[in-house]
Amino acid sequence: MPEIKAIHGWLHTARFLTTAPQLIHLPELDVPEIAFVGRSNAGKSTCINTLTQQKRLAFASKTPGRTQSINLFAMGKQGTTDAVLADLPGYGYAAVPREAKLRWQRVMGNYLMTRKNLKAVVMLIDPRLGLTELDDILLEVIRPRVEEGLHFLVLLTKSDKLNRTEANKALSIARLQTGGGEARLFSALKKQGLDEVAQLLWQWTHEPAKAQAPVRSEAPTLEDEPPALDE
Repeated sequence: MPEIKAIHGWLHTARFLTTAPQLIHLPELDVPEIAFVGRSNAGKSTCINTLTQQKRLAFASKTPGRTQSINLFAMGKQGTTDAVLADLPGYGYAAVPREAKLRWQRVMGNYLMTRKNLKAVVMLIDPRLGLTELDDILLEVIRPRVEEGLHFLVLLTKSDKLNRTEANKALSIARLQTGGGEARLFSALKKQGLDEVAQLLWQWTHEPAKAQAPVRSEAPTLEDEPPALDE
């Protein structure tokens, strides 16, 4: 693995690739893709901008829940693309119309279950709220692919707002709720967890290719009338 400085330099090459309101608008890619998901106001855009050392690569809407498209960012030095970051719409904002929530859930569910080059999912959680029912729904959607080898990481954002005892407790709970999955504390303000997450992103997108079970062609639990993404 390269030195951490080189990895941060690689992340800094991130640039906008495309935006897709529906799956048919997503380009078919043969490079590894990592999806960032999370509730509105979990700090997803801030996290992506911090990791890539860019102020406005990922756009945070002034109205939470307004953005309803998948945004792709290409990474690679000298204009090449060796990996892609996917910024998925935030979920759980009550003011979004029900029909928009259902449409988004179908798009996101099908993306997570059928995107062939998806190598990892990073779920952002506000540790003061913990995993909510909406996060549990998403966990169930991706569980089959995680069991097949998809990498999964829970990032507890805004960890600077917790003292050490609260942070350790939130981390332990997150690991329990995700079945012992990988979890990290992260603070964009204090750069906590930045190096560790950067190394994981590099590792996941540059690991040797291996045979994987075929992904599902559709998302049966999210068709027709999926659970509403509201509270």
